Amino acid sequence: MGFLRFTNNIIVLRVIKPFDLAKRDTRDMMWKGASPKIFGNAKALRDKMTPSEKLLWEELRGKKFMGLKFRRQHPVLVYIADFYCHSLKLIIEIDGGYHLGFLQMEKDLERTKDLEFNGLKVIRFTNDEVENDIQKVLAEIGECVK
Repeated sequence: MGFLRFTNNIIVLRVIKPFDLAKRDTRDMMWKGASPKIFGNAKALRDKMTPSEKLLWEELRGKKFMGLKFRRQHPVLVYIADFYCHSLKLIIEIDGGYHLGFLQMEKDLERTKDLEFNGLKVIRFTNDEVENDIQKVLAEIGECVK
């Protein structure tokens, strides 16, 4: 696994090794390898949701969306997913402007590869998409359900 980057007419290939839960000692871990510390961080993030996250959460909470149960700020491995549907193994991420930076894009790609390696599907939306066309976002999420 890897990705290509072009810098000054030089091709750079970075190999990304997925996080393999099977290679870790998980006796003291919680869901999909999440530690108690990650669960604590997730709880704190639920109190500090962004406006975009709050808007999408209103559409997903209480099984409003297609009768599916979504969790917000849910620990998975060493990450915290913005939204997670266990029955679909689906993670929804809402990305702010800082996700457009190269270093953050690298981290997001690595995170997505780790999660997909562990059998999860990840879809991403920008804050602008959620705030300006929530119906389109919901339609795209609905496509993942099919």
